[in-house]
Amino acid sequence: MRPLAVGLLASWLLAGCGAVPGTSLGTTPVRSPITPEQAAESPLDVYDPWEGFNRGVYQFNTVLDRYLLMPAVRVYEFVLPGPVQLAVTNFFNNVGELRNGMNSALQLRGDAFGTALGRFMINSTVGMLGLIDIATQIGYPERRTDFGLTLGRWGVGPGPYLVLPVLGPSSLRDGAGVAVDTATLRATTLNAPAAIDGSISSPPATGLYGIDRRRQIRFEYYQTSSPFEYDLVRYFATKRREFELLQIYCELYPQLEC
Repeated sequence: MRPLAVGLLASWLLAGCGAVPGTSLGTTPVRSPITPEQAAESPLDVYDPWEGFNRGVYQFNTVLDRYLLMPAVRVYEFVLPGPVQLAVTNFFNNVGELRNGMNSALQLRGDAFGTALGRFMINSTVGMLGLIDIATQIGYPERRTDFGLTLGRWGVGPGPYLVLPVLGPSSLRDGAGVAVDTATLRATTLNAPAAIDGSISSPPATGLYGIDRRRQIRFEYYQTSSPFEYDLVRYFATKRREFELLQIYCELYPQLEC
């Protein structure tokens, strides 16, 4: 009954506050520190001892998204044809296979590591440096993972909830994972040809990567018409990461009843 109750509560929160002005959304009083024990008692509560700071970053991300990122995405979609946008997405996804492969190996997931290695080799050659996702077309879809999940696979808890500037919902563990993945990717491409390294780490490429990733996220701040949007985003982002980690455990231990 608990999942049903959570779903009904979330639906009520989303639909019941439609008359709240947009400027007032997400500004309910800070309730933290919430202990892990208290968080376990309430469906939407998450351990968030830095809630005041996190809400400030959430507001910053809202302004950045509304006045910079989304306008940039709309210009990007207007200027570039759909096939070019897809090629850009495929290219960055192919570079991301370096992250997927490294973390799959660290997680001792041999099959996922083989998939990442195979995808990178196929798409980097036949797929013209990753501009065309040939691997997915022949039955090898992306199996995305990261260092935050690697830490979780080895028993590291998520720690306090954390809202990262620009990147959004995370946790202390996953925030550290982002830093490790970024540093590892940069180190991996240091010895690459200048054309490849520049296309990954140059400021224009970084901006293009950010626009491409934002374009793929079908979420806009304060479109839920709920004064509890911060709570809802925090809850569902946390549960999504728990589900992704559960999938890894189910793959590693088939005897589990997943």
